[in-house]
Amino acid sequence: MSVAFRVQLYFFLICLSALKGESRYLEDNDITPEAVFSLLNSEIKRELSEEFVYRRPLRCIDMLAMEGQFTFTADHPQLNCAAFFIGEPHEIISIEYNSVNIDCSGGDFIKAFDGWILKGEKFPSSVDHPLPLYERYVDYCETGSMRRVVRSSQNVAMLFFRMRTAGNGFTITVKKINNPFPCNVISQTPEGSFTMITPHQHRNCSFSIIYPVEIQIAELTLGHYNDFQVKRAVTGCGGAGDFVELLGGNGVDTSKMLPVADLCYSFNGPAQMKIGCDNTVVRMVSSGKFVNRVAFNYRLLDRQELEKIRGNNIEDFCYME
Repeated sequence: MSVAFRVQLYFFLICLSALKGESRYLEDNDITPEAVFSLLNSEIKRELSEEFVYRRPLRCIDMLAMEGQFTFTADHPQLNCAAFFIGEPHEIISIEYNSVNIDCSGGDFIKAFDGWILKGEKFPSSVDHPLPLYERYVDYCETGSMRRVVRSSQNVAMLFFRMRTAGNGFTITVKKINNPFPCNVISQTPEGSFTMITPHQHRNCSFSIIYPVEIQIAELTLGHYNDFQVKRAVTGCGGAGDFVELLGGNGVDTSKMLPVADLCYSFNGPAQMKIGCDNTVVRMVSSGKFVNRVAFNYRLLDRQELEKIRGNNIEDFCYME
């Protein structure tokens, strides 16, 4: 199949996706969970990136899951813009400034953020990210050519930008880089599987699914522990330095979410739980003394399951079964 024909075919498929509503995030002028995660088919993204450099204009409020080159040019004063970037769980984001035409002294700015901010909440939370909060912001007006390339610590990143004068703008190139030990991931989809490993690292790692889902833990290895115990809706694992917790809530900041279950001992599953929250998180806390591992599957809850869960529970922060 020729390159030209494959490009035409993929363009046709993208058009079909748009007609079916799967690309509406490109048209929305406000970020919602539905808009953020209405992404193109991953196979199409991969094939396109192998054949040529994908280019398109960047919108004031935008969501990017593809590698490529993106240009923003203000046609009128744009004061509150944000671009969200997301990769696969095993990828980190690289943002390179190719050209920048802004007036920093006049109030323009471009700020990269290592993570996402949605409705005022940050992912990863400050307690889970390896950098202090002030180091997670990179202001182009302060660093200029010294930081022409910015890399994220996880599979999500974002840009805040303001252009007070029509005609000002910038061009960036976005690339994805493999991360052998992913930590702090936002899932692109409401269904899938993942294995989280922390190899002798003193850190907290979260896998966030911004949907109500059923979580099925297939395997959990925590140092030398061999028994399985789940403590439901309690305050922790009795001082254990290594454990996994399931969290639920309506925001993205794990420090503001409520515990659904604590997994304190190693086991071979399955163990499953349905969590009817807007956001469900598998969070591993590691002391750095051991190689910890948790493998799990997740799937979207349908409407009947949600209605049943909510009918059987009285918790007001979200619903679980």
